Amino acid sequence: MSHKIHHTEGFVISGSNYGEANRYLSIFTKDFGLVRASAQSLRKVSSKLRFSLQDFSYSKIDLVRGKEIWRVTNAKKISGFEKLNKHLETLKLLANIFRLIRRLCHGEEENPELFTYLQEIYSFLEKEELSKEDLKNFEAISVLKILYYLGYIGDGKDLSIFVSNSLSHSMLGQAKTVRRVLIEEINKSLRESQL
Repeated sequence: MSHKIHHTEGFVISGSNYGEANRYLSIFTKDFGLVRASAQSLRKVSSKLRFSLQDFSYSKIDLVRGKEIWRVTNAKKISGFEKLNKHLETLKLLANIFRLIRRLCHGEEENPELFTYLQEIYSFLEKEELSKEDLKNFEAISVLKILYYLGYIGDGKDLSIFVSNSLSHSMLGQAKTVRRVLIEEINKSLRESQL
């Protein structure tokens, strides 16, 4: 029986080991939203996929839908976000963002706006050097935008600048002055959604 191969792009959100060398992956894809996929023999030294499917990698991925779970057949890294190895605080920030996405996304559902925003996050963090204060502001903006793209926050006038504009240093500066308000809105949204 022939299985259709789906070509997409995706961010490896997280993974867990199973069997001798296999790994289950949570991948936020361009075409299917958050999917769970198995990658056979991924942990073997000889695996051609292991560098393309590390946590936090952004890759072109070929998937086949199985009865219960997707299966990765091929992958090629677009970005491994090499800065993570040098900046622990940035790694923590990205881990928090991906943990939130995994928590809030239930089932497969395409979300092109959120996918594009994740691309923007990668591009911005790869180019910019951010202070600890900038990272706090960046995280507040990112969580707010993720909640917005997932439908947990409406388009309030006070917050529209943060959800409708691209990331920039000036936006981080603006977030500094209202970060408390952003965090209150985020917490209110999570409380109301019982997440």
